Amino acid sequence: MRGSRRAKQGRSGSERAEPLGGLHPIREALRARRRELGALRVRAGTRHPGVLELVERARADRIEVRELDGAAGERLAAPGLELDAGPLPELDLENLLLALPDTAGPRTLVALDGVEDPQNLGAIARVAEVAGVGGLVLTHRRAPPLSSAVSRASAGAIEWLPVARVPNLSRALELLQREGFWTLGADAAASESLFDLPPALAGADCVVVLGAEGHGMRQGIERRIDRMLRIPLGGHVESLNVSAAAAVLLFELRRRRIESG
Repeated sequence: MRGSRRAKQGRSGSERAEPLGGLHPIREALRARRRELGALRVRAGTRHPGVLELVERARADRIEVRELDGAAGERLAAPGLELDAGPLPELDLENLLLALPDTAGPRTLVALDGVEDPQNLGAIARVAEVAGVGGLVLTHRRAPPLSSAVSRASAGAIEWLPVARVPNLSRALELLQREGFWTLGADAAASESLFDLPPALAGADCVVVLGAEGHGMRQGIERRIDRMLRIPLGGHVESLNVSAAAAVLLFELRRRRIESG
């Protein structure tokens, strides 16, 4: 599926619009323009440089700016701005693959099994986006909507990261394996260390699969994992949280790929 066909526009990730708050989510929403954007509401009289920067950007992009004073302005969360935003688009798996950059280098996806906390989802999205991951695979059930809380937890990274929703993660992983992807998972009890991953596999198309904290992956998903990897730990604590594990896995893959050229 590396052809030049363009991915179809995805359906929305939630049924209604909701306001975005925070400098980073609003800045990235204005830059990415993957949503329908409404008015930017700003506390009247603010001198916050970050707010003034976003007001200038919004006006340059012909987005309405409303200054609110009195009680209405005080209700705006710090630093005093809020952006009306439609839902983020979501793709099916085939169109996520079509949306990946058509390059000769290896492709990386992240798939989540039962990660239901919006803060964890946002943190993983932030790690994935800055690590150069091509997209995120979520299930229709047992995964949160792409809400303003997720955007805030991701510091706006979710505004850039393509997301696919699938009805059945095991079948989605099977399809990706047929497309040439290796599935990699993390397990503290695995015999193989992440740092011993063979060079050929480190340079292949990969899906990094992460399970929920405490419960891990479901057995049906574990059976779809090609290589279960242990992250070597050097302290007394026996595990990492799911977003920290994602960071270690993704940046180790990135490091290996950079070193191999």
